[in-house]
Amino acid sequence: MSDGKLEEIDVDGLERALASGAVLIDVRETEEWTEARVPGAVSIPLGTVPDRLADFEARPTYVICLSGGRSMRACEYLSARGAHVVNVTGGTRAWLESGRGFESGTA
Repeated sequence: MSDGKLEEIDVDGLERALASGAVLIDVRETEEWTEARVPGAVSIPLGTVPDRLADFEARPTYVICLSGGRSMRACEYLSARGAHVVNVTGGTRAWLESGRGFESGTA
């Protein structure tokens, strides 16, 4: 983006993006992801993001965590390396609080 700001989207926009086939990566720890996640979210814990850059090659890739902080850090890191990433504001917490469906358990 020309202004240097990272792209962000709320859970309403994320729901529309997912309906269109968007890729969603959850950067929370595996235990958090197993407990409750947005349907279809792929688990890549924040600490492993540098080793998994190829997983962010889909354009754009939506990135989520619990509330938006870790995903913002991941987006900053990935954007600096040329990835087209979009931070989900409010994170999984906002998704769950909105009453949307979720998945749990191991994939």
